[in-house]
Amino acid sequence: MRRDGSWSGICTMAIAGIFLAGFFLTVIFGAQTYGDIAAGQAGNNEKRALLSYLSTCVRMNDTAGAVSVAEADGEPVLVIADGHSGYALRIYRYGDSLVEDYGETDGALYPDMAQTIGETEVFRIEELGNDTYMIVTDAGRVLLGLRSRNEKGVAADD
Repeated sequence: MRRDGSWSGICTMAIAGIFLAGFFLTVIFGAQTYGDIAAGQAGNNEKRALLSYLSTCVRMNDTAGAVSVAEADGEPVLVIADGHSGYALRIYRYGDSLVEDYGETDGALYPDMAQTIGETEVFRIEELGNDTYMIVTDAGRVLLGLRSRNEKGVAADD
């Protein structure tokens, strides 16, 4: 009889151990899944932030003739003029980064002193006509329709 009692105790402990191991595996799997989801969300937020920043820069300075596209060393430069001061915010790709600097509208670029906006291997600006631009980066694309008035004083939508 004594042997039967010790055998049932061993079985009970084994079953409890199996449940405890299952619980720990569930916790570990859940923590790894949560970490993967959080990392993916952070990456998506970073990508969206780059496009949102570009969109905000253009929309905040949407005045007649303020937004233009130039080219330097075969790369596009988004030029956002600061009123009639002759200075502008210039956004362009340098290395694998999208950078911005502030200088004379038609002046030389200073990428070594520029502020990094984000990482991207692609930066294209396409003028679609009717004061509409499409900016493409690794993060995706954003369409920008300028609402300012053109040189003739007519709204771009007219």
